[in-house]
Amino acid sequence: MKIVLAAPRGFCAGVNMAVDSLELTLQHFGAPVYVYHEIVHNQYVVDTFQKKGAVFVDSVDDVPEGSVLMFSAHGVSPEIRQAAKARHLTTLDATCPLVTKVHLEAIKYAQRGYTIVLIGHDGHDEVLGTMGEAPEAIVLVEDEADVDRLQVADSTKLAFLTQTTLSVDDANRIIERLRQRFPAIESPPKGDICYATQNRQDAVRMLAPDADVVIVLGSQNSSNSARLRELASDQGKLAFLVDGPADLSLEDFHQSQTVLITAGASAPESVVQSTIDWLVEKFGATVETATVREESVQFPLPKPLRSLNPVKG
Repeated sequence: MKIVLAAPRGFCAGVNMAVDSLELTLQHFGAPVYVYHEIVHNQYVVDTFQKKGAVFVDSVDDVPEGSVLMFSAHGVSPEIRQAAKARHLTTLDATCPLVTKVHLEAIKYAQRGYTIVLIGHDGHDEVLGTMGEAPEAIVLVEDEADVDRLQVADSTKLAFLTQTTLSVDDANRIIERLRQRFPAIESPPKGDICYATQNRQDAVRMLAPDADVVIVLGSQNSSNSARLRELASDQGKLAFLVDGPADLSLEDFHQSQTVLITAGASAPESVVQSTIDWLVEKFGATVETATVREESVQFPLPKPLRSLNPVKG
């Protein structure tokens, strides 16, 4: 068996920032630290932080007054920020800067009286936060059929934004349909899909054709991880989205295969390595790394944390 290890893979700059922020907040304030929604969509990361004293909540009402609350990497709506303020919470914001960019674009278009078409997945934490910035101005579309049903009052004051973790191919198809129906539709000068999402998709697109099986490390509720599995499956490959080797079955592999391994932007390298170790132990696999693109992006910690020195662990 040969393992082809895709690069880039795993943690993006936004996830690194969010994970470091929560680690440092726990060290500085002590447990418990409350987090609105999962800090990132990865079960291994969430479980690890729960053991350290992080408490993940889906309602600000579940946070005791005066406690420490962190907003997750996916961002939150103004309503949530106000609710936290009303409960006298000490808040720290680990929203990915690329998500913040989408929020600011939504605010800008709404202030100009535009209808905003948000391309994204209904119920996703990021979508909920973005729509909360201007709920009266934003309409969500998930596919081309939604675009075909779309009715707007003034097509000359129309703009689209996208969830940052979408499939690039799917988003482009929806955008093309929007432009066909509404030729005057506007968009930000720089697209919203994050660099890491695009890079990981490009790597799978380029490397999957030479593989027999594709393993994507990531959780089922991770949008960008699910897109990687779908991308490999669309190329006719047997593709798995798993949290780690415990979710794999020996019956799905044999020694003559080439196995491509990648990881979604919220999956830690430790689960990648444990999966490699499992295949090496069971099938005597060899490993080679295939680098499609280099990444060097870094995001600063939230301002209240920058004077503190994070200790990894």
